[in-house]
Amino acid sequence: MDANFVEAFQHAVNEFLMWVGFGTIVGLTAKAIMPGRDPGGAIATMLMGIVGCVIGCGTVMYFTQEMAIKPITPIGFCAATGGAFILLLFYRIFAGSFFLEAEAGDGWAHSTRRRRRRRGMAKEL
Repeated sequence: MDANFVEAFQHAVNEFLMWVGFGTIVGLTAKAIMPGRDPGGAIATMLMGIVGCVIGCGTVMYFTQEMAIKPITPIGFCAATGGAFILLLFYRIFAGSFFLEAEAGDGWAHSTRRRRRRRGMAKEL
């Protein structure tokens, strides 16, 4: 095998594992900051962290053009956590689990809320 290929492959695997670990830590931090029950499992948390990193660091780099942000720095971690937090907030808003609007006598919203609670209680048992 070519030595350059092996070195490039090792570098790619190292970058991939670094993003997986960093994305997981960022996703867990964003979920810890957001109050309430969070959707998704380990894979969703990791992907939310990676996408949050792209959103957060990209936004900071867009508004501060003279400063380059690397994700694996303290400022990059804060920007990535902010991006993941915003991503989780928008997911909750669009999924309908953040706000529940119902008027008096609206049985549909109340029965939906009860079903969610019952399903959650059944999973805990």
